[in-house]
Amino acid sequence: MDPTTIIGILAGLAALVGGFIWEGGHLGGLLQGTAALIVFGGTFAAVMISFPASRLRTIPSALKTAFGRRSRSSEDLIEDIVDMAVMARREGVLALEKASAEHPDPFLREGMGMVVDGTDEDTVRQILELEMDAVEQKHEAYAKIFESAGGYAPTMGIIGTVMGLIHVLGSLQDPTQLGPSIAVAFTATLYGVASANIIFLPIASKIKARGEEEIQNMELLFEGILAVQNGQHPLLVRKKLKSYTSEGSLGTPQSGGTAHETAD
Repeated sequence: MDPTTIIGILAGLAALVGGFIWEGGHLGGLLQGTAALIVFGGTFAAVMISFPASRLRTIPSALKTAFGRRSRSSEDLIEDIVDMAVMARREGVLALEKASAEHPDPFLREGMGMVVDGTDEDTVRQILELEMDAVEQKHEAYAKIFESAGGYAPTMGIIGTVMGLIHVLGSLQDPTQLGPSIAVAFTATLYGVASANIIFLPIASKIKARGEEEIQNMELLFEGILAVQNGQHPLLVRKKLKSYTSEGSLGTPQSGGTAHETAD
């Protein structure tokens, strides 16, 4: 599990609660079950209405993407590709069958498997590009669910506050209780805004960042697979793939153009 996501959420909550207590507030004043029910229950219901069941079933996978550890580093993948390039030049691509089948990365397994089977380069390129497009769309779909929740939560908080004020003003008998009752009503707004900006929207951003990392690695592997298929020298393969690890490249080689353009 990636500790940064959990630490960030806990740090954000601690900052809010700590600031509230520092100003003389009491922790019990932030714990309102009715406000939590309205905000989180209403947000959950709105998300259910917004997306079909097939998309909602992907929420566990989306959370795993946000909270799980990143995949293998680009440097490790480069070394794997270079080793395969060396083996292919020495013993032929058929020698890669066992090494590719046992590799933990499914994208590399599929690509190298097609190379070993003798699939032509255009077909390999087309299939791998479709795989990358599918992964990119998957992460975008994951992020949209949490972006949607981040949009609904503050609105649900306002609704909860308005409902609380209606109740307070409609049953006002003791003016001295007006202040505390209004404070309780505004807790719903706090829940909505805080959950959106500390939980839902940051998780959506983390999923997008994970998606960018995965696409970067897939583009690196894409270039490496085609290079091995074309019998390029391992040193040339290493030099080409190193451009994907440059700071700020996000999968775009230093020479310019996308991975697909470079492959052409």
